[in-house]
Amino acid sequence: MKIGIIGTGHIGSTLARHFSAVGHEVAVANSHGPDTLRDLESDLGRHGHAMTAAEAEQFGDVVFVSVPFKSYADIPDNLAGKVVIDTTNYYPSRDGHFTELDSDIQSSSEVLAGQLDGARIVKAFNAIEWTSLRDKAGDMVKGQYIGIPMSGDDPAAKQVVAGLISQIGFEAVDAGSLAEGGRKHQPGSDVYLADLSATDLRSKVTA
Repeated sequence: MKIGIIGTGHIGSTLARHFSAVGHEVAVANSHGPDTLRDLESDLGRHGHAMTAAEAEQFGDVVFVSVPFKSYADIPDNLAGKVVIDTTNYYPSRDGHFTELDSDIQSSSEVLAGQLDGARIVKAFNAIEWTSLRDKAGDMVKGQYIGIPMSGDDPAAKQVVAGLISQIGFEAVDAGSLAEGGRKHQPGSDVYLADLSATDLRSKVTA
């Protein structure tokens, strides 16, 4: 599969390393341009490609958005029909205040969906500490892989995301819709950064 990753902070670069290691072609992009990503491109080996954000969007069958939430409006809107995995979180102290989020009228993923018209958005990889994502792939908790909650409104898109989660040594747990489910694993929820077994996570997000 071809995977585009927009944003190369801790989460984006860690995902790039995981997915290139299991054989996917991975395009990485940031706001500073491909030339700033040559070291990461080299680390990813023959499966890694540094591109612009627009190029990474076109390249990927699946596209990750891993930028700070405050930059969501800078994502090129050329993703209609594609599975887009939103790893972002809203932190007012970093991102500034968004009225629709502070008042809980919308979840952050709903705001992103409004920006990316027609994209098949799934919220995932936002509730795990990046060091756990890096170091605990394949680890067992109570005899199970660590659960990764995901939320979305497109069942087929969620199946794609669940497969990717499984390939890198975690277990996908469906938390529900983009609106309701997304709120269950955003910052401040009791599963955020918790590294729970899939069963324990499922009990909390489906209660």
